[in-house]
Amino acid sequence: MLEAGNNSELPAIPSKRYFTIGEVSDLCGVKPHVLRYWEQEFPQLKPIKRRGNRRYYQRHDVIMIRQIRGLLYDQGFTIGGARQRLSGEVAKDDSNQSQQIIRQMRVELEEILKILK
Repeated sequence: MLEAGNNSELPAIPSKRYFTIGEVSDLCGVKPHVLRYWEQEFPQLKPIKRRGNRRYYQRHDVIMIRQIRGLLYDQGFTIGGARQRLSGEVAKDDSNQSQQIIRQMRVELEEILKILK
């Protein structure tokens, strides 16, 4: 499993519409039971639930989980502090997500460029 300080070493987010809890667990370096707990603690985290209460996360959910992980594991916030920080950053949140999406797209484009060479 990834160490707390290795947030930059997380794998790239594939270009899929929905992710299962197992896939998100691998992408974010967090166990599934922690993801389920964070859903209760962070109102911003709302995966779609379908048949049999199966969770399906979207790209913005994965980015939010990575932000939560960074606040808790890398920056040392408590759950309450991270919740307060995220709720206070409503305007900044869109900017942060945009920056993360741009970084992700850049990584994916670089990978495509390597394949084409």
